[in-house]
Amino acid sequence: MRRRHRSGRNACPAHHAVAPVLMTLAGLGGAWGADLAAPRAAGTAPGFVDWSGAYLGIQGSGGNSYGAFNFRDTTLGARALPAFKTGDATGRADLGRNATTAVGGLFGGYNWQTGPWLTGIEADVSGANLKRPLSSSAQGFGYEDLDPAFGLIRVKTDVYGSLRGRFGYAFERALVYASFGLSGANARVLATYPDLATGVATTARRDLSYLGFTLGAGVQFAVSEHIALGIDYRYMDLGSSGRFDLGTVPGISGGPVSTQASATAHQMMARLSWHPGGLVLPPEADEVAPHDPGDGSGDRFSLHGQTTFVAQGVPGFRAPYTGPASLIGHQVQSTTTATAFLGLKLFEGTELYYNPEFSQGFGLSRTLGVAGFVNGEAQKAGAPFPKLRSNRYFVRQTFGLGGETEDVPDGPNQVATRRDIERITVVAGKFALGDYFDGNVYAHDPRVDFMNWGIWASGAYDFPANLPGFTQGVMVEYNRAEFAIRAAYTQVPKEPSSDVLDPRVFRRSGTTIEFEERHVLPVLNQPGKLRIGFFTNVGNTADFREVVGLTQAGVFGDINDAAAATRAARRKTGFYLNLEQAVTPDLGVFARVSANDGRTESLSFTDIDQSVSGGVSLKGTAWGRPGDTVGLGTSQNGISPSHRAFFANGGIGLLIGDGRLNYAPERAIEAYYALALNKTLTVSFNYQHIENPAYNKDRGPADFFGTRIHADF
Repeated sequence: MRRRHRSGRNACPAHHAVAPVLMTLAGLGGAWGADLAAPRAAGTAPGFVDWSGAYLGIQGSGGNSYGAFNFRDTTLGARALPAFKTGDATGRADLGRNATTAVGGLFGGYNWQTGPWLTGIEADVSGANLKRPLSSSAQGFGYEDLDPAFGLIRVKTDVYGSLRGRFGYAFERALVYASFGLSGANARVLATYPDLATGVATTARRDLSYLGFTLGAGVQFAVSEHIALGIDYRYMDLGSSGRFDLGTVPGISGGPVSTQASATAHQMMARLSWHPGGLVLPPEADEVAPHDPGDGSGDRFSLHGQTTFVAQGVPGFRAPYTGPASLIGHQVQSTTTATAFLGLKLFEGTELYYNPEFSQGFGLSRTLGVAGFVNGEAQKAGAPFPKLRSNRYFVRQTFGLGGETEDVPDGPNQVATRRDIERITVVAGKFALGDYFDGNVYAHDPRVDFMNWGIWASGAYDFPANLPGFTQGVMVEYNRAEFAIRAAYTQVPKEPSSDVLDPRVFRRSGTTIEFEERHVLPVLNQPGKLRIGFFTNVGNTADFREVVGLTQAGVFGDINDAAAATRAARRKTGFYLNLEQAVTPDLGVFARVSANDGRTESLSFTDIDQSVSGGVSLKGTAWGRPGDTVGLGTSQNGISPSHRAFFANGGIGLLIGDGRLNYAPERAIEAYYALALNKTLTVSFNYQHIENPAYNKDRGPADFFGTRIHADF
């Protein structure tokens, strides 16, 4: 789950070959680029990039490609082959369903553009690494194997390719496009059948090739005159093979195993493209005179968007045992989101907002295994394909109380307007509590700053929300120049980590109250804020002491069954302190402390009862990069004694559950560098070190490496 923030917010590993490839292409591309470049019109550049001409590039996915090979009517001689673990009585099964793979390769194409409208053609070829079976019991996805008596069937694929047409629309430095065309791939089906009498295995192999269609969409951003970054999604339906034989099971009469297989895939890839003929760039935003309606009332409409691609990998670490919600080593996973922020001023002081969002991908280990999880963009509601949700729809009513006014520029979920500084604001509808509570200018947005859940948020603040991080209710704020007071009354999930919000708002609901003090330190002459928040939720939860007692008394064989059977309307309360302080115009520090009662299950956020965190954020002005940011943060999370007993007896929480527990506080260190390529596009490099993941001294430490591409437009 993500908590969303200011602009709707709450990695593919670095390709070391990028620099030498681009240098080589640049050396070869002068004359060739001049030949292929489309003619450029003289005169003033338009308000959008002209993408016309040829381009080449590299693309890659750090584990955010998902393929399924569906084996149908698998037979052994004249009868159905039994015991596919995911199969039904007819022998149908998915082999490698949602199996992840790293994909990377080359692409090239040509664009024709008339005004903002673009057409083009593109070909690409990519190598894949869908080779290592993943444990479905540990990961929740991977290869599904046969009964041990009949052996194992695996699928390997090495190469994907496509030829696609593209249709797009350009605005500012961005291009949004749809694509369709032909797609193909190879596959090798490998079978191993053990002979239980001799202990010698029989193997079989069948090479297959597929040709089908692909549909997709993407967005790309011009970094410079010759370089662009993008995110590309495509769905591939590769069709079905004919029936083929796949060896013979020793000791079983009736002929060889025969089957037929169809293949589909979802791929989300980061792309770096080189445009040898050069792109015609629009003027920067600060070079264009801002629109001023003259009366200070602002515009009536607001339209913005964002897209964020995060890929993270974790190498191996010490793990003597693994539970159903444990972190798994040796993996890479990616997440992608794309959000539109639509705003309409209905009347003066009355605004309507709507935020549809596509999301795809999973956090490491399906966003499990670390209480202070390492990717703030990772949802517990992840999907292997782009999933559309209406994340926000709300009305904002502002009542001015007179006195001084301030101009508010157009931005995500903000129509440009002029408003009284002293005011009362009412928000009603669907939103994220992180939009209004527990904010911090240095650590609050996992799309551009810290990504660890225990650093960008108050870890013990169990805010009510569905799996993607949103709820429905009312928020009221009274604002003055020196302080603000805000409170929210919202729905809670029907049960812990549920995507369904409880409709019984008068019996089960959440309340959050926050006081925000604003100051300027006399010594530093720099601004700062202190936020104090209190929350109380009534939800359908279990009591840790009760379920531990029932399990130890033998009433329930599994403590998770005891938790499910004894859930009732229970109250959970807590608080947080949140400080942000500028030391200089470029250097800021932050700190958070939070705690809850630790008696009952958490409803929404994560398995943390006490948390302390802090860090520093530094702009790059000193080295000539004022748009860049360096961040260094740390956190320590803990749980109550009864919560520890729950996990020690095999409990599974919102994010963690190793099956047993040798308790120690979970500690994290995070460092990132956010490189601003231009005013809309940022690429970040992230490192995290976790001691005692899931509060378990028997596991870890674990190191996490990630990259992030984020664009606002």
